[in-house]
Amino acid sequence: MTRFGFLSLALLSLQAFVGTGSAAETEKVDAEVALKVKAETTFPTSEIFGVKLINGHPTQAVIDFINDEPNPVTVNFLGGSLWNLEEESKVVRNLTATRYGIEIPAGSKESVSYSFATEMHPQDVRLSIAAILSDSEGKFSTVQAFNGTVSVVEPDTSIFDPQILFLYFFLLASATGTVYFFYTVWVAPYFPQKRKNGKSGEKRAPGSAKREAPAVEETPSPAAVSSATTYNADWIPSHHLARPETRKVKGAGKSKARS
Repeated sequence: MTRFGFLSLALLSLQAFVGTGSAAETEKVDAEVALKVKAETTFPTSEIFGVKLINGHPTQAVIDFINDEPNPVTVNFLGGSLWNLEEESKVVRNLTATRYGIEIPAGSKESVSYSFATEMHPQDVRLSIAAILSDSEGKFSTVQAFNGTVSVVEPDTSIFDPQILFLYFFLLASATGTVYFFYTVWVAPYFPQKRKNGKSGEKRAPGSAKREAPAVEETPSPAAVSSATTYNADWIPSHHLARPETRKVKGAGKSKARS
């Protein structure tokens, strides 16, 4: 069998192994495996108050491999899956399998980081992580790195989150529109309407006469009157200034005497 065939078979065994996770299956695999390798898993950013898998955020698992073999071993794959707590045989979600190819010298310890992300309803599930190792002769073995209960939770929300800000704006606009509609339909009709004068398009009652502003009479200013009555008489001839004397008609006097 080729090396690719061995890797495919090992990957299939990894998926089957992380699905069982029971103590009987673990002892069976350990009995079949001759490699003396221990695996310890920690979650640096997710196990403050229990292991929590935050939706949309990568969860980092650090796996420490301790090689007690006289020969070096190689970490080929790491994979995992989430299982239902009530129905142990029911898988909730399979996690991605990552290929590494990291060699661990004999009698030494090596840390490997395995990251995965979740996007599911908040709930408690069982997380199973397993690794496929190979010895110097190319023989593969499966080692379980973690098998325990974890919690899937939603990320903490912030008031400055764009989605939260949009939600606040939508709720405020909806409330404002509702109040305005209630005011215009139920409140505004009960208030007296004010007439707006002097604007175009104003409706007038039939038969109402259009009032015109009274005209303002202009009175001549004193300066204009004085300029019209006063003048310089030095240049006018004296005979033009003297008033003509009234002449008596003789004929008219005689006619009166005769009568």
